[in-house]
This record gives sequence, structure tokens and C-alpha cells, in this order.
Amino acid sequence: MSCSHLSTAWSSSSALASSASSTRRRSAPRSGLVVRCSLRELRTRIDSVRNTQKITEAMKLVAAAKVRRAQEAVVSSRPFSEALVEVLYNMNQEIQTEDIDLPLTRTRPVKKVALVVLTGERGLCGSFNNNVLKKADTRIEEFKQLGLQYTVISVGKKGNAYFQRRDYIPLERELEVNGVPTVKDSQGICDLVYSLFVSEEVDKVELLYSKFVSLVRSDPIIQTLLPMSPKGEICDVNGVCVDATEDELFRLTTKEGKLTVEREKVKIETQPFSPVVQFEQDPVQILDALLPLYLNSQILRALQESLASELAARMSAMSSATDNAIELRKNLSIAYNRQRQAKITGEILEIVAGADALSG
Repeated sequence: MSCSHLSTAWSSSSALASSASSTRRRSAPRSGLVVRCSLRELRTRIDSVRNTQKITEAMKLVAAAKVRRAQEAVVSSRPFSEALVEVLYNMNQEIQTEDIDLPLTRTRPVKKVALVVLTGERGLCGSFNNNVLKKADTRIEEFKQLGLQYTVISVGKKGNAYFQRRDYIPLERELEVNGVPTVKDSQGICDLVYSLFVSEEVDKVELLYSKFVSLVRSDPIIQTLLPMSPKGEICDVNGVCVDATEDELFRLTTKEGKLTVEREKVKIETQPFSPVVQFEQDPVQILDALLPLYLNSQILRALQESLASELAARMSAMSSATDNAIELRKNLSIAYNRQRQAKITGEILEIVAGADALSG
């Protein structure tokens, strides 16, 4: 194997971090192959692989630290979410016998759908972005088969670049989220989908994002944002709904010296309002003001889940790249030592042959 072949092998190995098959380790050069490189070139190659290994290890640790920060952001937003769900639940109890008509809960025949797609801001995270975009393409094909009009709201640089290259997909807006998602980021998306739905430009709004499952797995899911359930239930496109009082938290921990994720289902305890509580406004008006806040909190939660999935995918990709770098460096070191040993043996044989010639 020549030095150029070694370079190609390493490029293929390091590209693992951004390819769709990042979890599959690609084989490095076998130690049994003949490497036709000078010792100096092999030393340079070994140093280069070692430096790349340090970079991938550092990127893995940085991603782990950011996952912890994303976890803290979810935990810190829980008190507001719990209070909002409690008020929403009690307001529904007050008006459960009334036939309410709110803008965000109004159901009408679906002619046009807005699809909000959440992708990452960067690459080097394995198949994370590809899985989301493939899911988006599949959903768009389903819209076409059903004869529905559609428009896409792209959130994230990778998604923006993807849809810009496809002029045949109608793009409503391109948005970006830099760093940890904030209420301001989710409010921008919330205002956009709110105006589209209330003005009847679209009849349904769906949200596509990656649900964070574990450090090595994230599932792209589609959730119906609008129309909302008056009870604040979270529903997918198949009509399967989850009670608003049911929540799920993830925690990044260590187990047997390795990073792992623990998920915990939390049931929000809702206390009924006191009988002496009186409302200055009509409960329907209060509910009408609460639902946009709840919509905003759901979008923020999806942004946080998507970020955690991206960072976990980057951790996994960098871990695979680091393992490949270690294996490649090991094989290069074996080739270097064999060539060095052969060179020394050849020099010794020349010395012995010269001594025999002189003595003869």
C-alpha cells in the first residue's frame, strides 16, 4: 500500500463522523499489508492521525457538556410548564360542559398543511440530519398522494440548505437557532404558525423533530401542533394523544464509567382551584390566552429535544471516529516498526557480509 492509499484510508475512516452509517466502523489498513513509505512519511502520518484523534476526543467531550446544559434547560423550564398545565387543566374543568370555539382549536377540512422541520445547525453528527430530512420527504410525498397543498417552515442551517437546493418544495420561511434554544426562538416559530393558522392560510400545522431517546438513538417524529386540543393534549399525526399532565425527563449520567441517559416519566399533580376563586374574565377568554403560551412551550420543548438528539449523535460520531483513529494509528505503528526492523536487519547483514569479505 502506498502513502497515497494510506491517506485515502484515513479520509474514509474520519468521514464516518458525517456519513449516514457513522455507527459502522470501517476497517483500517491491515497490519499484514506491505506499506511502501519511507520511515519519515510514516512518522508524519502517525503524528497526523494522533492529532486528529485528539480533536475528535475533544469534540466528544464538548458535545457531552452541551448535552448536560440542554438537560439543565429542560429542568429549569419545568416550573413554568407545570404551572401552565395546572391552570389549563382547571380551566377545562370549569368549562367542560360548554361548547367552546377557540381559534387554535378550530377544526376545518384540511386543504393545506404547514410542516415545521427542525434540523441541526452543524454537521459531524452522523445520520441525525439525514433521518429528519428523509422523514420530511416521506411526509411531503404523503401530502402529494392525498392531494393536499403544503408549505415548509425550515428551522436549522442544514434544513435551510437542503430545501434551498429543491426549488420544487414551497418554502414558507427559513429560521435559525443559535446555541441553546430560548423562549425568543420558540416565540418566533409560534407567532408564524399562529398567524398562518388563524388567517386560514393553512388548515393544519405539523411539527417534525428528533425525539431524544438515548445517546445512540433518536427517533424523528411528527406531532400535530394545530389545531390544538382544548385540554392541551399532545397528538401525533395518527391521532394518538398524550395527556398534558404526563411528561418525560432525560438525565445524562455515568454508569460503569460510561456516559448514559436515564429517562424518567413524571406525572404532574394538578390541584383543583379553590371553590371561592372567581374569574374576572370569562373562562373561555382565559383559555384563549393560555393556549398560545402552551403552544410556545411545546415548540420550545421540541427545540430542546432536537438539540439534545443532535449533540448525542455528535458524541456517537466522534466516538466512532476516535476509535478508528486509534486503530489506524496502531496499524501504522506496526508498519513503521516492521519497516524500521527490516532496515536495521538489512544494515546488519551488510556489515556481516563486509566483515566476511575482509576476513576472506
